[in-house]
Amino acid sequence: MKRSLGIVFKPVVLFALIVLAASSLSAALLFDKSEYAARRQKFMEKIPDGTAIIFGAQPIGSYYPYAQSNDFLYLSGVELPNAALIIDGVRKSCALFFTSSEAAARNHGIGIDLVKNPKEVTGIDVILPYENLSNQIMAVGNRAKIVYTPFRPEELYREASLEKFQSLLQNMVLNPWDGRTTRELQFVKVLKERFPQIEVRDCSSLIWELRTIKSSAEIELMRKAGRIGAKAHTALMQATRPGMMEYELSAVLNYVCEKEGAQESAYGVIISSGENHPYVHYAEHDRLLKDGDIIVVDAGPDVNYYDIDITITYPANGKFTARQKEVYEAALAVHEANMKVYRPGLTAAQCRQEVEEILKKQGFDLTKDYFKRLRGGFGHYVGMATHDVGGGPQTLKPGMVFANEPMIIYAEENLGVRVEDTILITETSCENLTAGIPRSVKDIEALMKKDGIPQVLKKAGLY
Repeated sequence: MKRSLGIVFKPVVLFALIVLAASSLSAALLFDKSEYAARRQKFMEKIPDGTAIIFGAQPIGSYYPYAQSNDFLYLSGVELPNAALIIDGVRKSCALFFTSSEAAARNHGIGIDLVKNPKEVTGIDVILPYENLSNQIMAVGNRAKIVYTPFRPEELYREASLEKFQSLLQNMVLNPWDGRTTRELQFVKVLKERFPQIEVRDCSSLIWELRTIKSSAEIELMRKAGRIGAKAHTALMQATRPGMMEYELSAVLNYVCEKEGAQESAYGVIISSGENHPYVHYAEHDRLLKDGDIIVVDAGPDVNYYDIDITITYPANGKFTARQKEVYEAALAVHEANMKVYRPGLTAAQCRQEVEEILKKQGFDLTKDYFKRLRGGFGHYVGMATHDVGGGPQTLKPGMVFANEPMIIYAEENLGVRVEDTILITETSCENLTAGIPRSVKDIEALMKKDGIPQVLKKAGLY
């Protein structure tokens, strides 16, 4: 008999076990199993009075590759569909539920080691078939005083949980011709109906607090993603010429990202030019670039569930006009001043004040309209989602990763500017995870004199 979560389990032969090399086993998860064990331990410390029930993503009905929900993956590393975790904060134990064959694992692109030897791969002591989950939820409901579960929608590929919740609330939950609730809130409803004696609490924010501070393993992966993103944006800029369609630019960026090992772009490639500058998430790629256009491209790669956010601004013809240069250099100055002051303990108000002092010392005229609208500060978190959980920092702490993204738009001039990099707060200052992109006017104009991928292909008669 084996005891865990306060429940007595009968011995069950779950999967055929074979002896595997440690290097083979570790390949089944994105990070070492000790990384996930540490995360679960921290999570247990946040729920010392109760038990959490957390579901993974269900199978998909499309031909798009399966992706696990971010919160579940963060705590387990397990990518298989129809999986669940029961994490007991009182007894400090964890059980993983899933059922899969080797063929199904292969079909989802998952290493079969996870199916063959799940305890060794995951570091979770109790592994049970998914079919046992209902009985175990009943056991938890009958003994626990407090049950934690996420109230916010699962965050899948190219999603952000809070944005998804607002969309579902408006278009489904509050729709008088629909009225369905979310999967998560339906589970909360059923729990309360079946176990009226228990208190059901939301654990979304508890997981998100952990995700806000990146571990060294996460940071290293995001550095890799940042290098890929910087290379792709540089290639994109070099490839741009008047007379090209925006979809050609998107193709160049996606090609470089995937060639360098990214799964694909973390979100639809945003390209704003001409009359589309006011629409900061414009991704139709339907405009023919004209001589004199200034282009804003917002895109980043997804590398093993971790995203990078980058925006570049540059002229289609490779030469800034005087007005374009004036506004662009103002945004770049704010961006660079931000980088000089980012450090642990800095608040948004302090950042704005210190950036203003830097700009004054550099001789900029802060009475200009664009400086009234371009202010120092920090943007949204970046991590397993591009707009990562937790919104954005109020006070900077080591391990936070967020966007430095000063932006300004003059719609009447068909002029938009945004300079964005993904930034890590270190123990003493900050690190630009997306460094290496030509940012100065001089460097951009020099780069765009060189042939890019389309020009090389054209000269070879292949484009």
